[in-house]
Amino acid sequence: MNTTTLVTHVTEIVLPGEVEPDGLRVTTRDLPDPAAGQVVLRMEATGVAFAEQQMRRGKYYDQPPFPFVPGYDVVGTVTATGPGVETALTGRRFAAVTKTGAWASHLVVDAEDLMPVLDGVSPAAAETVLVNGITAWQMLHRTAKVRTGGTVVVLGANGGVGSTLVQLARHAGITVIGTASPRHHATVRELGATPVDYRDPDMYAKIRELAPDGVDAVFDHVGGAGLEQSWRLLRRGGTLVSYGTAATKDDEGNSQLPVLKVFARLAAWNSLPNGRSAHFYNYWAGRRRRAMWQRRLNEDLTQVLRLVADGSLVPQIAAELPLTEAASALELAESRTVLGKVILVPDPHQA
Repeated sequence: MNTTTLVTHVTEIVLPGEVEPDGLRVTTRDLPDPAAGQVVLRMEATGVAFAEQQMRRGKYYDQPPFPFVPGYDVVGTVTATGPGVETALTGRRFAAVTKTGAWASHLVVDAEDLMPVLDGVSPAAAETVLVNGITAWQMLHRTAKVRTGGTVVVLGANGGVGSTLVQLARHAGITVIGTASPRHHATVRELGATPVDYRDPDMYAKIRELAPDGVDAVFDHVGGAGLEQSWRLLRRGGTLVSYGTAATKDDEGNSQLPVLKVFARLAAWNSLPNGRSAHFYNYWAGRRRRAMWQRRLNEDLTQVLRLVADGSLVPQIAAELPLTEAASALELAESRTVLGKVILVPDPHQA
């Protein structure tokens, strides 16, 4: 195996500390050559996730120390390979989940983290369903294991994960009740869910009216005081899947405390003899057995991308902005006014 290297000038977005979105910095540098087992990816699409919204507040569970380059996932084309990597990868498009570092025109990633992107799926579409799609697929089919004919509740049905969950559930023949602000109710209906206003103080009562016998699963990214209400929606045999703590995103103090509180609450509920179960979904769970974990990610992303390719799953792209406008993209994502995911793409001169 030969290596392919070249001098790569990279534009990066740096998060210097706990700043407002306009505090992000645009920087440039020369990217080092990829080491053994690594490749250089030319970014074609990356996204703005809830993780970055938490990171700028210093509230993400295990974020690195400031300053650093955010960017949870990326879709791009291999431009260079390091020692031990097949040079045939050069010129091919892949997806990768990085947790940080993807808000860059180019980045170095481990070759074993690359996931093929199917032909016919655009970079922006693939990016929109990368972490969101894998998360939704695994929560629905691996964690909750909801069967055809079941009923589920999706909190935040207009969000990146939520809108994907709604579509995957409907494709599997599952009835969906989705919470969203009234401005998004028409779109939530188009996706196939029955909308409920998340700001309605009687939201949970409205959901019970729609599903008086309880539901098979609730997917809750909010946490906080409402988590118990989500638990009470379940029928016997139902599953609560918690996958975030958005309710506490602005709270001061230890960023790990809200998650630890959720763990304790879920464990207590699981000890009850009522046939219901509660889980906290963590995308990174199982990574210690890296080969098996990566193989599962590849399998699940392939399933999701096939549905995108055949039109069964429509990625909800809220907006596409150039990389150097990351501050505006982050501000838009945090505005809670958009449906779907905000995507960063290369600046015109770098495309």
